[in-house]
Amino acid sequence: MATKKIYLYPIWIRLWHVINAMTFLLLVATGICLHYASADNSLIPFQISVGIHNICAIVLSVNYGVFVIGNVVTGNGRYYRKWRKNLWPKLWKQFLFYAVGIFKGEPHPFPITKKQKFNPLQKISYVFAMYLGMPLLIISGIGLMFPERISNTIFKISGLLFYDVLHIIVGFVLSLFLLIHLYTCTLGDKPGTLFKSMINGYHEEHE
Repeated sequence: MATKKIYLYPIWIRLWHVINAMTFLLLVATGICLHYASADNSLIPFQISVGIHNICAIVLSVNYGVFVIGNVVTGNGRYYRKWRKNLWPKLWKQFLFYAVGIFKGEPHPFPITKKQKFNPLQKISYVFAMYLGMPLLIISGIGLMFPERISNTIFKISGLLFYDVLHIIVGFVLSLFLLIHLYTCTLGDKPGTLFKSMINGYHEEHE
């Protein structure tokens, strides 16, 4: 059985992906510790959690800037910009494949090619996560780091409370996205095939 290889992940994408994953996981871990911290019971000491969380937040923000700029100046941005016609029927078709077809051994309705790196569900979820979720997470995080520089009231609600609630909600949604992303990454020809792509840059599938 022949193996088809397509080079889809240049070194800058792989480095960005690793840094993004590591810092986000640390942010989730320290964020949970901060949320449930108490004087008597804390998995990681409060001040240490704050320090790690803030450093990782800065690294994540800078790394996100690299992602946005990289997509602008390289060809990688086209995978996020180019939308297909009849999007909703294609989203439903992809959903049915994940829900039923994949367990029946049916062929992928939208195979990966050099021009099409993402299937419709991946594309819409990545766009919302990276171009809506991440900016909201970063902006709300900045609001929490410098509350004295932010207006004290937003719609008659404490600015600090507003950013805190927004930060928690967006962080929770992106954490769910991460779990789903990790699961779908096991759906290659073999459970480790798609993870291997982040090492050598090649998408592999058997023909």
